[in-house]
Amino acid sequence: MNEMIVTNNITKKFGDNTAVDRLSISIPKGEVFGLLGPNGAGKTTTLRILTSLIAPTSGEARVAGFQVGKEDYDIRKNVGILTESPGMYDRLSAEQNLSFFAALYEVENSDYQVKKYLQMLGLWNRRRDEVGTFSKGMKQKLAIARTLMHEPRVLFFDEPTNGLDPEASRMVREFIVDLKEEGRTILICTHNLNEADRLCDRVAVFKSKLLALDTPANLRRQLYDRSIVFHLTEVKNTFAESIQELGFVQTCQILDDKLVITLTDPESHNPEIVAMLVKQGAEIQFIGEIRHSLEDVYLHLINNNVKEDINE
Repeated sequence: MNEMIVTNNITKKFGDNTAVDRLSISIPKGEVFGLLGPNGAGKTTTLRILTSLIAPTSGEARVAGFQVGKEDYDIRKNVGILTESPGMYDRLSAEQNLSFFAALYEVENSDYQVKKYLQMLGLWNRRRDEVGTFSKGMKQKLAIARTLMHEPRVLFFDEPTNGLDPEASRMVREFIVDLKEEGRTILICTHNLNEADRLCDRVAVFKSKLLALDTPANLRRQLYDRSIVFHLTEVKNTFAESIQELGFVQTCQILDDKLVITLTDPESHNPEIVAMLVKQGAEIQFIGEIRHSLEDVYLHLINNNVKEDINE
C-alpha cells in the first residue's frame, strides 16, 4: 500500500461552525506533508480526525490502511502524535515516562526502545532525572521519543518546534529528516513557513477548506513569474531594448546597474541572454534570481480567500 493517509470530502462541524470543509487529500508512504493555515483554520481538528480522536461529521478517511471511525484501535496502534503542548509526568524520570507509555502501547522489549530513543535524542545521561527539571527543548525531545516508542508508520506533529531555541529547533528538523529516510509518513501542522519550505515534500494551504496543494516550488511557479537579475558594470538602454525583443522574455527593466528580466524558464533561456549581452559589450558581474518565499505564497492565498469571503 502506497497511500498512507487518504481523506475523501471529510467535513467537521461544531454546531453552526464548519471547522473542516470537504477536505480531500492523499499522502503517500514516506512523504513529509505540511498542513498550513492560520489559527482556527481547522488544522488541529483535521489531525484529531486522522488520529481517531474525534469523528468527522461526514466524509471518509483512511490512515495506514485502516478506516477512521471503524478501525480506530488499529489506527491508534499505527500512528504517533506529537501535540503542540505535550503533557509529561513531571515527577517521574525520563526513563519512567517512556516506560509508562511503552506499557500502554504494549511495546515488546520496552527497555530496549526506551534506551534507543533516549540515546538517539541525547537524553540518556538525564534518564533518571525528574522531567520537571528539564528545559522546554529537552521536554520536546522526550515527547518525540514517546511518540516513537511503538514504532508507528505514520507520524502527526503539531507545531513541533514551537517555542524552541534555534539549536533545539534544528535538532527536531534533522530528526524529522531522519524519520523520513526510514520511510515513515509525516504530517506536520505548523505556522513556521520557512521550516515547512525546507522539510515538506508537499504542502496544503488550508482555511477550513483546501486552498492549494503542491510542492513549495510549484506553488511559487504557479503564482509568480520568475525574475532574473543581471548585475552589470554598466547598463545601457540598448541592452534592455534588445532583450525585450526576445520572444520568451515577458518584461525587462533597468534598475541602477541591473537588468531585471521576467521569464518562465530561466534555465533554458539564460544562456541566450548572456550571449546577447556579451555580444553587445556588456560586462556581467553575476546573475541572481528574485525568489519568492513560501510565506509570500501563503499570504497571497490566505488574503485572497479572505477577500472572497467578504464578497460572498
